[in-house]
This record gives sequence, C-alpha cells and structure tokens, in this order.
Amino acid sequence: MSRLGEIIAPARLGRPFRWNLASVWASNLGDGIALAAGPLLVASLTRNPALIAAAVIVQRAPSLIFSLYAGALADRVSRTRLVVVSNVLRALIVGVLAATVATDLVTIWVVLASLFLVGVAEQFADAGTRSVLPLLVHRDDLAVGNSRVMAGYLVANDLLGPPIGAFLFAAGMALPFGAQAAAVLLAAWLFSRIELPAPDSGERPDTHIRDDIVEGLRWIRHNAPVRTLSIVIFVFNLTWGAPWGILVLWAQERLGVGAVGFGVLSTASAAGGIVAILGFDALQARVSLATLMKVCLALEVVVHLALALTTAHWLALVLMFVFGCYAFVWGSVSTTVRQRATPMEFQGRVGSVYWFGLVAGLLVGQALGGLIATQWGVAAPFWFAFVGAGLTLVVMWRQLDSIAHAGDDDPDLAAAPSSTP
Repeated sequence: MSRLGEIIAPARLGRPFRWNLASVWASNLGDGIALAAGPLLVASLTRNPALIAAAVIVQRAPSLIFSLYAGALADRVSRTRLVVVSNVLRALIVGVLAATVATDLVTIWVVLASLFLVGVAEQFADAGTRSVLPLLVHRDDLAVGNSRVMAGYLVANDLLGPPIGAFLFAAGMALPFGAQAAAVLLAAWLFSRIELPAPDSGERPDTHIRDDIVEGLRWIRHNAPVRTLSIVIFVFNLTWGAPWGILVLWAQERLGVGAVGFGVLSTASAAGGIVAILGFDALQARVSLATLMKVCLALEVVVHLALALTTAHWLALVLMFVFGCYAFVWGSVSTTVRQRATPMEFQGRVGSVYWFGLVAGLLVGQALGGLIATQWGVAAPFWFAFVGAGLTLVVMWRQLDSIAHAGDDDPDLAAAPSSTP
C-alpha cells in the first residue's frame, strides 16, 4: 500500500501536498456523484425543456459572475479558511436539498436555487485550491503535482462519481445528495489539516477588492507570456466547445450510433486520460514543457480535422482516445506553466481569470456550434474548430517557447517553497 501511495503522491512532494490531494479527490468524488444525480433529480421533477436547460445555466453562471471576485479574495485572506468555509457551506446547502428530497418537499425551484448556491460556494473553494499548490511543492515538482490533481478530477469526477450517483439515486433519491454532502465535508476536514507556508499569513490589504481585481487584470495585461497563454486558453476552449456542444447529434447522424455508441466515445476519452496519467511522469521528465505544449495543441488541430472527415465509429473511438491523452497532458502542463510564471500574491486572481476564460470560451463556443450546425450540418462545427485552432496555433507557435519558460529568470519566482515531508 505504501508503494501505491508513493506512486499516487510521491513523498518528496510532502505531507501538506498529500492532504491537499486527498481533499481535492474527495471533493471531486462528491461532484461526480452530483454529476449523475443532479440531472436525474431535475428530470424527475419536470419535463419542461426550458427548466431543464435552466438547471445547466444556473450551475455555470457562478463561474462568470463570481470567479474574478473569488480569485481576488483568495489572494487577500487565509486560503485554508476560504476553502474550508466554502466547502462547509456547500455541504450544508446540499444537505438541505437532500432533506427536502427525503421529505418530498423538493420542487424544481428548490433544486435550481440549490444548484446556484452550491455553484457560488464552489467558486470560492476552487479559487483557494487552485492557488495553493505553488505554496506546497517545489517549482520543479509543479507538473507532477498538477497531474495528480487532474488525475483526481478524471478518476473521481468523471469515472467513479457518476455511476455511484446513478446507483444511489436508484436506491433512494436523497441518498446521492447525502453522499455528496459527506464527501465535501470530508474535503473540508482534509484541507484543514494543511499547514500553509508563510505567504498565506499576510495582513489583509487596505484596498477595495475591486482594486485587487483590476490589479490582477493589469498584471496579466503587462505580462506577455501569461497574457498570451490566457488568449490561447480562451480561443482553444471556444473552438473546442463548438463541436463538443453538438457531439451527440454528430455521433447519431455521422457515425450512426445510438446511446450506447455515444457513451463508448466518452469511455474512450477517459481511457486515453488514464493512459496519460500512467505515463505522465516519464513523459514530462524527458520532454520539455514547450514541446509538450506544441504537440498537444497540434494534436488538437489534427483531431478536429479528422473528426470533421470521419464517418467511422472505430476511427472516432481512436480519435477520442487520443483526445483524452493530450487533453490530460495539456491541462497539467498549461496549469504548471501559468503557476510557474505567476507571483504568489497573484495566484488566486490569475487562476480565476483563466477559469473565467475557459468557461466563457466553452459557453460562446457551444452557442456558435449550435448555430453553425443548424446552418451547415453537424460536421461544420468541427471544420470551424479545425480552422480556428489551426490559425491560433500558427500565430502562437513561436511564442510557446517563451511562454513555457516564463519566470525561469526571475529569482523571486524561482525561490519556490520547500515541501514538508
């Protein structure tokens, strides 16, 4: 068991990292349970398409409304307190929802309000966890640390959580929400065990938090590598969101598959992510961050083109497997590059700007994808993604080298904290 623990969370990363990783995995498991149980609950209460769509909107809206504020708050208060309090509030809201389900008092409006409030609390919890890793591990270990965090999202949120949520919902409609509340409470307790280094204990700034947000945006604007990477994040999520928003229609009309065939596409993507998890340490030890970024973004362009052309289910499965591999690597590497280039006092704000750009890009892309597919067919969004991603990659190609090494020559950034064994 100790050998498995060493593989999952190497001892050199320190005990605080292990507490943080356990907290992230527990929180993701709760989110994964809700990923299946939430839509099932909504569908059991209404068949109104507008209300079902509203359930998706209220979950995503907090990312656009509160992410910048949450990031600024993470840079001015104790990150431990922010994460623990936010997760406790999430658990209380979900617990109240579970109680209304168990007592047959639940309505669609209670569900919508709960989803929104949970989304708000989650923004503040995530802002704290996104900014804490550079305080826990050495700069040279950030890539490994981020890969473990992303592995938790893939395994707990995408693979384990949804089937558990669906099983519990079938056993009793309130059960998955009780399980989610328990998982989030566990995440709060695990995070409270972390003893953060000194950068977390600074005095509260005298400026208004709006000034902090503006200061963070100004810092990004004047830092060329981080600014360029933020644009890449937005554009590639916009182009990716266009075809992925209508993926189920594309699978039905182009590949001729049903519900099972569509589900296998997601499984192939998850399998690719698992393979990337197993090979990431060796890969990042042998290949530079700049090369990994270039390869991942080039594969994004190629995969969009191949999916636009194919009508074969087997080939689509191969492509989704490849997508799962490079998406995991890109997520780990891009997060590492951003954290390495950002001063400790800006980690919360910069991370939240990236998250805002990611969500905004996906939402805009999905809206465009629907319009494009309506006008030119279900393959057209993939052509849009291929052209948009390709042009962006050509423009940004030479800058990726400087982006990957941003902050390497800054002695303040290079002086990363030492892990506590």
